[in-house]
Amino acid sequence: MSVSSPSRPATAARRLLGLVLAAAGTAHLTVARDEFQAQVPAWVPVDADLVVVGSGVLEIALGLGLLAPVSARRQRLHGWLTAAFFVAIFPGNVAQYVEGTDAFGLDSDRARLVRLFFQPVLVAWALWSTGAWRSWRDGRTTGRSAG
Repeated sequence: MSVSSPSRPATAARRLLGLVLAAAGTAHLTVARDEFQAQVPAWVPVDADLVVVGSGVLEIALGLGLLAPVSARRQRLHGWLTAAFFVAIFPGNVAQYVEGTDAFGLDSDRARLVRLFFQPVLVAWALWSTGAWRSWRDGRTTGRSAG
């Protein structure tokens, strides 16, 4: 089964997401390190700075992976990995809302709640822009792997 390459809008969206992730990861390690530390929930059993540095390095790697000129199969893998990352950090966003932690201008319950609804958009963005969702969907409808 042949899986088509992502469209031009999807490719542009993938590249934009890659730039956003690389910039956010860089901010984790530099200018916004304290802000990111404030978002690490108290229940995480790892030092907040280590979480911020690790997630920053991971965001840079994911961003570069989305920007790299790789095969469609590798792009889909990057899409799944990026979506998984967005799912993995979601509990921290929920904790920020529940605990009322101010960071990045999210200084009201409403602002923190609205942010929660943006996380599924990021997951969808990663899957759509890399062709991962289409490949998975097409593989399910034909009963074959779309790899």
